[in-house]
Amino acid sequence: MLRQYELVERVKAYDPDADEDLLNRAYVFSMKAHGSQLRASGDPYFSHPIEVAGILTDLKLDDETIATGILHDTIEDTVATQEQIDRLFGKSVGRLVDGVTKLSKIEAQTDSERQAENLRKFLLAMSTDIRVLLVKLADRLHNMRTLHFIKSEDKRRRIARETMDIYAPLAERIGMYGFMDELQELAFRELEPEAHATITARLAKLRTAGGDTVTRIASGIKLLLGQKGIDADVTGREKRPYSIWRKMQGRQATFESLSDVMAFRILVDDDAECYRALGVVHGRWPMVIGRFKDFISTPKRNGYKSIHTTVLHSENARIEVQIRTRRMHEEAEFGLAAHWAYKQGGDGAPAREAYPWLEDLLEVLHDAASPEELLENARLAMFQDQVFIFTPKGTLLQLPKDSTPVDFAYAVHSDLGDSCVGAKVNGRVVPLRTRLVNGDQVEILRSKAGAPDPAWEGFVTSAKARAAIRRHVRQKNLLESQTMGRKLLESLALRLKTALGDDVLGPALGRLKLPDRAALELAMARNVLTDAQVSEALVPGSTAGQKPRRTRGTPGPAAVSIHGLTPGVAFELGACRPIPGDRIVGIRQPGQPIMVHTIDCASLADEKGEWLEVSWGKETDGAVASLTVVVHNQPGSLASLATTLAAHNANIVNLALKHRDREFHTDVIDIEVEDLAHLTTIITALRQVKAVVSAERLRG
Repeated sequence: MLRQYELVERVKAYDPDADEDLLNRAYVFSMKAHGSQLRASGDPYFSHPIEVAGILTDLKLDDETIATGILHDTIEDTVATQEQIDRLFGKSVGRLVDGVTKLSKIEAQTDSERQAENLRKFLLAMSTDIRVLLVKLADRLHNMRTLHFIKSEDKRRRIARETMDIYAPLAERIGMYGFMDELQELAFRELEPEAHATITARLAKLRTAGGDTVTRIASGIKLLLGQKGIDADVTGREKRPYSIWRKMQGRQATFESLSDVMAFRILVDDDAECYRALGVVHGRWPMVIGRFKDFISTPKRNGYKSIHTTVLHSENARIEVQIRTRRMHEEAEFGLAAHWAYKQGGDGAPAREAYPWLEDLLEVLHDAASPEELLENARLAMFQDQVFIFTPKGTLLQLPKDSTPVDFAYAVHSDLGDSCVGAKVNGRVVPLRTRLVNGDQVEILRSKAGAPDPAWEGFVTSAKARAAIRRHVRQKNLLESQTMGRKLLESLALRLKTALGDDVLGPALGRLKLPDRAALELAMARNVLTDAQVSEALVPGSTAGQKPRRTRGTPGPAAVSIHGLTPGVAFELGACRPIPGDRIVGIRQPGQPIMVHTIDCASLADEKGEWLEVSWGKETDGAVASLTVVVHNQPGSLASLATTLAAHNANIVNLALKHRDREFHTDVIDIEVEDLAHLTTIITALRQVKAVVSAERLRG
């Protein structure tokens, strides 16, 4: 733990004009306030805010932010009050401490609600003063470094999941890649301990077998650049286990098949030297096609600049090379903090001006109808690869990878998205579901009578577009439900031969505990109230002697639900065995249940019915997927297979031996999965099993 004078000296080293008295008073106040409190590790609780302040000094932040780090837990965890903080340390520090404190006071029923409320408060606070985010990120980083001291596994996993879903993406969004990498790595170690241990062990084994390969290659690159007159710092490292695991998941590949597990960084003085160094590297080693990105000419939305390329090194290994200036490197590690406003006399101005994406994200959060939708939209908005698209006037927009013209329209303006009826890409009219690629120029065709099509949700990629479409669908459904409810209520009144005047409706609403007629109509349309319940409320005694009837349109049990179908309509899953996460389409034929297929199902070419735009609903329990697994014909193979499936919460529904010979046997296994991501994780895990030769998803 940093001592008082050490902390002050660290701040004064990069900011000689810092308020030394403010830092000393904050240190003493926090130490006295926390008193004898202890952390889960057994250390004095006071050590935590001091370590947080130490992390903030690494970012070279101003004295008010350092003081906030020291004081950030005093209001929440001690008897200190907001008034005390304001009086002793000034309104500015008081406002920052209050902002951080509000982020910690989350009271919700479920993990989703807690995460959603946390994220909502987080974004609103940082939109006013970004320093709130910087303190909270430092707070979370230190908590993750000491996470292993918490005894409850459920609590550790909850904190790690929240870190992976919210804090790491936010660090990436403001360009703090050093924070992002460490947060992801610490969370990954808790969430996937077996995968982390396995990858770490294999990296150690490679290190032992290959000697000091990283140092040798880095020295060779530096020597080559020096021979060409380029003064560069060259460093190399093995990629982090989490980065390797993500590639294994994304490519459904084994560790052995990954060749680019080493990354090297070249730091030079200016932009021109970056491109000279790139020419030298590409002139010496062949570039891997499709692995080159120039973020200097087209920076990321968070301001990140660098050149990325992958080359085939002479040691028969793919290596990733990043080329940037030293200034770019500082900003890549510390992001926004690297060019913080205090150096020019700023005061933590609103982040919306520096980060336009924050305004879009706040709009997305406003449109969310549930905690689950809020988190889904936030993840989409914060953590996606980008493509660069031009407007007709030449303005450059960054959109998520695989975006469509609809995503583009909403990125320009919500009104343009709502009125979109068509699009031109590079001067040619194209379908709205067309995937855009780098360099496309897009023109949106619009109409005053246009409106978002619910089917768009099936192909849009950006969170802003998806949130806007869902908002429109909710409003449309609400209007339709109100119209239906009004007709149902009026029909019921006719059967009861009663007028719907205030003398009847008033008492009825009181009995049903509803505020007004509109709420009653909506409850009837949505089957919240049965006809019998409403009849009894309108005319007490009117249902006496009647047999209870099933609620209108009450669905029976179903394993999965499908959006885009009228409630109560029967459907069946096709032989392609679609599961949640697959892109799907419905086929309607007269007199038959609607068949739901994956969009790439081979049998679709033979289907003669009407195609329907459908998507997965919320109910996904019991989705069944089929796997074909080839296993070595030896004792224990089947047991290792079952153990792996059990470890990943995959319930075996059926197992059949398809083929067996002297060396191998092929099994067809039906398993219950949550969604496509769950299935992908399972397949990746099976491929790591020594006894397994191959594991593939079975279609049809």
